[in-house]
Amino acid sequence: MEERALRQESSLDNTFLTPEEIVARLDKYIIGQNEAKKAVAIALRNRWRRQQVKDEIKNEIYPNNIILIGPTGIGKTEIARRLAGLARAPFIKVEASRFTEVGYVGRDVESMVRDLMEIAVSMVRREKTKQVAEKVQQFAEERMLDILLPLPAKSSRPNSDTYEATREKMKGLLRQGKLDERIVEMEASRQIVPFVEIFSQAGIEEFSVALEEAFGAKLPKGKKKRKMPVKEGLRYLQNEEIEKLIDMDEVINEARRRAKDSGIIFIDEIDKIVGGGITSGPDVSREGVQRDLLPIVEGTSVMTKYGMIESDHILFIAAGAFHNKKPSDLIPELQGRFPIRVELSPLTREDFQRILVEPENSLIKQYVALLATEKIQLEFTNDAIDAIAEIAAKVNESTENIGARRLHTVMTKLLEELLYVGPQPVLKKVKITDRYINNKLSNIVRDVDMSRYIL
Repeated sequence: MEERALRQESSLDNTFLTPEEIVARLDKYIIGQNEAKKAVAIALRNRWRRQQVKDEIKNEIYPNNIILIGPTGIGKTEIARRLAGLARAPFIKVEASRFTEVGYVGRDVESMVRDLMEIAVSMVRREKTKQVAEKVQQFAEERMLDILLPLPAKSSRPNSDTYEATREKMKGLLRQGKLDERIVEMEASRQIVPFVEIFSQAGIEEFSVALEEAFGAKLPKGKKKRKMPVKEGLRYLQNEEIEKLIDMDEVINEARRRAKDSGIIFIDEIDKIVGGGITSGPDVSREGVQRDLLPIVEGTSVMTKYGMIESDHILFIAAGAFHNKKPSDLIPELQGRFPIRVELSPLTREDFQRILVEPENSLIKQYVALLATEKIQLEFTNDAIDAIAEIAAKVNESTENIGARRLHTVMTKLLEELLYVGPQPVLKKVKITDRYINNKLSNIVRDVDMSRYIL
């Protein structure tokens, strides 16, 4: 089974998405921003290309890190979210504003690499679990049957054929879920680890989990009888069997390789750590975060509970609005580590029209699905969609421009009454037209002060 799984994984690697295919996948969820999609598609494909290089030059091929520049609500974060699904690699999104310079209270920048490694371990563990799922199910069922139908003592042991027939019948009931609510008594074991907290540069961290990982079987195990439904007991037994069948050393080694060679870290709000040239106060800390970030992006070794991780070949994608700042305000050394800069375009009324209907997760489709649960059949006319887009664009122009997020506020206010009602006894059809929208929102849109607070 493991050999077959490895062959399947290899075939997936050989058919990794081309840049055109990556852009096509992103087009399903993100309207416009073709330049940004193209940049991240090339970066993802280059990750795969590097893996195919066999010579020593492979170690000299470093990723071209990217900065996405543009105001809020135009798709930067959505690109990051969708990349996580396409990358087939460890991926983490962090906010630069959450980090502080070493010596200040808060998270240090190295924690992003530690978190990436945690994600890589979880990813590999899930894959290994799928590979042994069939065996795990069988072993857990057999152990549960031993609990439900224990083998009698020799003196009262029935005919073996009768016992096996009863056991098979019980197995059938178990698989059909007819025994799910029956209560069984089981021995639940866990390693006894004293709760320990340590103070580190990253703040207070719970260290007990790390102790369990480090000492494993050397720590004493406590056993306690517990009563639980069969369904819950099966899950518990499956977890125990997974622990027995999966080699965690192998998982950690593979996770370390993936984190180092194909990991992606998306750093949002990088403009928030740009200082203003002030030599005292919080700006000093912001520049300190940049200087702490520099070796991580350039390539350094970070200690994690799974061992050292080198960040040389991790791909970094940064994003920021840069309203009052510009990328050249970053310290020069950090600028040099992000050679590719992509400026995203502001969204127009036509973009809003497309965003409302075209993506697979469009707002129109979301609200139609939500209200269908209350037996309300929602329908939007083309004129209504145009009117919603027009209102969102106008409010963005007259107040703060928050991009496509304005559509959320407009739609929520527009459908407020429908969202307030409970389940309908019979199917209710509601058609949203431009006249309906004007009746609901025209007064708010005309009053700039009202629109600022309500929309």
